[in-house]
Amino acid sequence: MLVRVLAIAILLAIAGKPVSVSAAEAAAHACLSKAEQRAAVADKKAIPLAKAMQNRREKGHFAELVRARLCRHDDRLVYVLTLLGRSGRVISESVDAANGELINQPQ
Repeated sequence: MLVRVLAIAILLAIAGKPVSVSAAEAAAHACLSKAEQRAAVADKKAIPLAKAMQNRREKGHFAELVRARLCRHDDRLVYVLTLLGRSGRVISESVDAANGELINQPQ
């Protein structure tokens, strides 16, 4: 979602149109710093990334993790994963950080 908002903002900026992304919208989709991530896991607001990846593997998803971010998505925390599939294809997934469940299907 945030990627789409930023892509639209960039396209509009290139086109010379004024762009405004509200602070509330940016905060609702902001990724956490390393310290904030550790605090979220310590406070049990998010499961550890290793547990989220283990949940994926238990369900038969065996892609290699390339990048992971813990971000706010509206009122919840979400792991935004960039994965490299066995076929060599790059996959983006969002996983609910509270329970490790997949939010969207691979693209």
